[in-house]
Amino acid sequence: MIDVNDLRKGVTFELDGTLYRVLEYSHNKPGRGNATIRIKARDLRKGSTLEKTFQSGDRVPEARLDFHNVQYLYKDGDLFYFMDLETFEQPGVPRDVIGDNAGYLLEGMEVKLTLHNNEPLDIELPTSVDLKVTYAEPAVRGDTATGVTKKVTTETGLEVQTPYFVATGDIIRVDTRTGAYVTRVNN
Repeated sequence: MIDVNDLRKGVTFELDGTLYRVLEYSHNKPGRGNATIRIKARDLRKGSTLEKTFQSGDRVPEARLDFHNVQYLYKDGDLFYFMDLETFEQPGVPRDVIGDNAGYLLEGMEVKLTLHNNEPLDIELPTSVDLKVTYAEPAVRGDTATGVTKKVTTETGLEVQTPYFVATGDIIRVDTRTGAYVTRVNN
């Protein structure tokens, strides 16, 4: 059991049989009476958010999570296959667990897979990934002085807003937390 005072950002707990990860935490102590702890948490299975208020001293069950370093292999339909780097098992992870992270996955990439009772819940990507641009509209001479951006398509199908000088065939670095262009990488 976890005391609700320890429910900081990133902590995973169980409530009514559902796994939640804390997104926001605030501790309010009025002049009299018990402190209240307000949290905003994300359901790890469905993706919905929950806002809940606890009284100081309440306890919630702690969720035991396993973390495995895995290597992305391939996609087959709605399943993404990874290889566990210790046991060499190849679990299939459903698309709804991968979510928007699918646009950042490259074959051979190492990620961290979060499991609860052998059920995949989430993947943790590196902070940035280098992707090859497969389509970019050609730049017109003189249009780069004002910081104009354009949308390009990468090898994984991800669309990214980039500066106007990025061309088809360039390799760009993309921040996986925000989906924003970081820099052009020398080929």
